[in-house]
Amino acid sequence: MYRQEYPRPNFVRDAWINLNGKWDFSFDDENIGHVQEWYQSHDYQRKIEVPFCFQSKLSGIHELGFHDHVWYRRHFVVPPKYKELRTLINFGAVDYQSEIYVNGRLAATHVGGHTSFSQDITDYLVEGENELVVYAHDPSTNKCIARGKQYWQEVPESIWYHRTTGIWQTVWLEFVPKISIEALRMIPDIDAGKIDIELELSDKRNGLLEIEVQNEGEEVLRKSLEVNDKFISFSLNIIPEKSSSSPLTAALLWSPENPHLYEISFKLQIEDESQFDSVFSYFGMRKIEAKDGLLYLNNRPYFQKLILDQGYYPEGLLTAKTDSDLKLDIELAKSMGFNGCRKHQVVSDPRFLYHADKIGYLVWGEMANAFDFCYDYKNQFIDEWLKAVKRDINHPSVVAWVPLNESWGVPDIYQDKIQQDFSVELYELTKKIDPSRPVISNDGWEMTVTDICCIHNYRHGDENEIELQTKFRQTLASRDNILSYYPAGRSIYAKGFNYHGEPIVLSEFGGIAFRHDANGWGYTAVKSETEFLSTYGRLLEDIKASACLAGFCYTQLTDVFQETNGLLTFDRKPKADVEKIRSFNDLIKTTAT
Repeated sequence: MYRQEYPRPNFVRDAWINLNGKWDFSFDDENIGHVQEWYQSHDYQRKIEVPFCFQSKLSGIHELGFHDHVWYRRHFVVPPKYKELRTLINFGAVDYQSEIYVNGRLAATHVGGHTSFSQDITDYLVEGENELVVYAHDPSTNKCIARGKQYWQEVPESIWYHRTTGIWQTVWLEFVPKISIEALRMIPDIDAGKIDIELELSDKRNGLLEIEVQNEGEEVLRKSLEVNDKFISFSLNIIPEKSSSSPLTAALLWSPENPHLYEISFKLQIEDESQFDSVFSYFGMRKIEAKDGLLYLNNRPYFQKLILDQGYYPEGLLTAKTDSDLKLDIELAKSMGFNGCRKHQVVSDPRFLYHADKIGYLVWGEMANAFDFCYDYKNQFIDEWLKAVKRDINHPSVVAWVPLNESWGVPDIYQDKIQQDFSVELYELTKKIDPSRPVISNDGWEMTVTDICCIHNYRHGDENEIELQTKFRQTLASRDNILSYYPAGRSIYAKGFNYHGEPIVLSEFGGIAFRHDANGWGYTAVKSETEFLSTYGRLLEDIKASACLAGFCYTQLTDVFQETNGLLTFDRKPKADVEKIRSFNDLIKTTAT
């Protein structure tokens, strides 16, 4: 049985049950399940391995055609030791619209294929065995929903891949007291040596909150707070003696070179209630900032050397087979000299972010975009994106937010005021929730209001294309040259918006394919490892020679189906000497010496 690890590692409770494994399953191609009340009774003809989508090999089904309506069923029993607690059901992600039935009654609905959701189902339960039914609707050809790289045609091509329908992240039960902690927000302040914390409770009641912070098993502080509201805000002085003459030392800060984490626990005891809620988490003391044309980490200029990570796996599609596979991707990228990634066109699995936190790996948190702009999709997109930000805000590895990429979903943003306003609204709402991280308005081109100027440039030429090589080098040489470049024939900024000194990042380039077969492709191609290393070294030399770049993101970590331009094969085998790739990346120093 796959994926049995705790699915939300920065908001942990001890009382939980994993519901992954074999479920009953049916396609509903005629969309008759509701009329025939499949949530009450149905003869399910198939089995599926949750949390893998039916398109994947690991699901046990592996059918790639359009099946927009699907149903799942399984049974569970609440252990007697949890009978006095409330029962929550949690879904890591269900693509795209879902309905949750418990014992034949509708308990929850959710829209959005990339964000987690939870529902109290206590009042729907019966003694003994309970029946859980999940219905999912994934409109395969709708180009106005947040789909990322999922193609609206049956056969993948170009940069588009297989669809993911239905449950594709862990499902689990959780048991909590009547009044529990629902949400946690932690923002570190390394300049003051403190962390600002906000808690949201399930209801407003009087009680006591106990907090303990540990550093590698040693108690740092313990604090008790009386609570009498649904929302609680407070600060913890992690370094009480910190002053202008006593700055936080590097050993206490989080960075890719030193991923130092503090453990924190919360115990909520409500008056006249016998049960208490306990939540365990962690945090890193780190600061990310975009200013003066540079990116800063912990108040020092820090060059971000990122790799584009599509988040796909050969057997599981968007779902890694094992937790170790998520960790391996980070370890492989770091072994090649990268210090982070753009998790591209998919909201990261929380377990991936957990490993990034533990190992020390920067992550740009990105939303899966639509392809076309539709007025009725706008509010749903905003809602889903902000849920993703709120869920992942506590991960120190996340150092930037990317709601839009290459004008996907906003194809007329260059001059369309409504689409421009949509981009600006995404920026402003994201900053309101999280003012501590940079936000990129539209990665690649046609940016509106943005904290980082992100540019894509794949026009760097094959080995014999000297003119393109020269043009690429000249484009990166100065700020004026970069800002006058038209990536894919697009303006860097949308009409009416201009550059205001933001750090400039070459956030996509490379895509060099090893042509193993006629079906593979890349933005450029090489015939051998020697030719690839020569080309890669040339590109890194050009980036190093630039007078204005604050970071880069190379396309890409792995091959993905027909797109054979990864540094690794799809099954994570290096295609070129890892140490030589690292030596080229090491040409650019992360911090000033």
